Amino acid sequence: MATITSLGVGSGLDLNGLLTQLQASERQKLTPLTQQQNTQQTKISAYGRLQSAMDRLQESITALNDASTFKQQKSTVTGEGVSATAGESANAGRYDINVTQLARAGSVASNSVTMDQVLAASDTTLTLDFGATYTDGAFDPNAPALSSKTINISAGSTLASVRDQINADADAGVTASIVNDGTGYRLALSSKETGKEASIIGFSGLDGLSMDTSTRRAGQDAALEVNGIAITSSGNRVEGAIQGVTLDLTAASQMPVSLVIERDEDSLKEAIKEFVSTYNEMKSTVGRMTAFNGEGETSGELLGDRTVRTVETRLSRDVTNPVGTGDFTRLAQFGIAIDERGRLQIDDTKLDEAISNSPEALSAFFAGESSEEGFAGRLSATLKSITGDDGLIQTSVNSAEQRIDNLKERKARMELSIERNISRYRTQFAQLDGMIAQMNSMGSYLAQQFSMLNAMQNNN
Repeated sequence: MATITSLGVGSGLDLNGLLTQLQASERQKLTPLTQQQNTQQTKISAYGRLQSAMDRLQESITALNDASTFKQQKSTVTGEGVSATAGESANAGRYDINVTQLARAGSVASNSVTMDQVLAASDTTLTLDFGATYTDGAFDPNAPALSSKTINISAGSTLASVRDQINADADAGVTASIVNDGTGYRLALSSKETGKEASIIGFSGLDGLSMDTSTRRAGQDAALEVNGIAITSSGNRVEGAIQGVTLDLTAASQMPVSLVIERDEDSLKEAIKEFVSTYNEMKSTVGRMTAFNGEGETSGELLGDRTVRTVETRLSRDVTNPVGTGDFTRLAQFGIAIDERGRLQIDDTKLDEAISNSPEALSAFFAGESSEEGFAGRLSATLKSITGDDGLIQTSVNSAEQRIDNLKERKARMELSIERNISRYRTQFAQLDGMIAQMNSMGSYLAQQFSMLNAMQNNN
């Protein structure tokens, strides 16, 4: 009898279709595992969004954990030619500033030569002279230099190689360049720093190169008056003239410039509002992740999740528990209340009053005497325990990933089991197909024999 090579050929039954149905039925066993994998992956994504919300909250609380935030000063300049930056040590006050001259760097150039002209027949020394002297406000070209710098120049040097040897010396105090004046080339030297002491005023030592005195521009100090007090500075950035204030001079004053230094209340309020905003954003994120939308509808990815419950409990405890023994021990005392949803609300009038009248008490509440003692320090420590590498969120992520790995292994083992079952079914169906085919063949043979017997009896 011929071998059956396709299920159902021998029996006439749809054994292939039946095998396909059995295979689909077997594979339905994988559906719960796949759903569990998807659930864990969804949780991991949700934990990532929770981590981001916590990180933003951590950033907002960092500023409030720094006592300098509560001491910031701001500067307001009225007029042109001066800008000011006030540090926390600046004293509040009003200042009139008059800039009479800006600091500038000195410069000088050589006589005109050709580019290929040899300027040093043998090894020699170039001497650079520094230090401009002013008499009755005018530069004195005959006054001796205040300091000098020597640079070794090699034999056979041309203008370009002299320039390069000067620039190669980091302590030269000048920058050298070459200028084409239309008839030849000049060595131009510019002081690296502004001010009269750092000013280049001349050079000597090269037989083939001399200074053109008409090109000399002596450097000068900045000169200004602050509330009538005369001040000089080698640079246009003036520090220390007013305690804790840095002045940047950009032009001589046409009119006196007014500078007002005062406490930066707006910056402090913005820092507090940023904390409140990021805290409420975090609460909204958690709310969406834990929302229950009713039977048959989509609920939050972390509904009933123990990690989220722990996070909310810890943060709620930190926000509501009192801090220290100062004038302020709770947020509500300076205008930050907690509503029925657990979010923070600001009473601007009450907060403005606290910022204006009690900045030290706010500093004691938020920053404390150390980075761990105040409200911000306590909340920051809790957030680190939640978001750190070994924190609560990462631990939960690791657990979810481990569950996914376990589910993958279970799924792989189940798929092997399903394949073995289907293989067994296929073998059994092939045997059944062969048996039915054999029975059908036997039936046909017997029917033929009976028919022949009947024919023989009828003939007799």
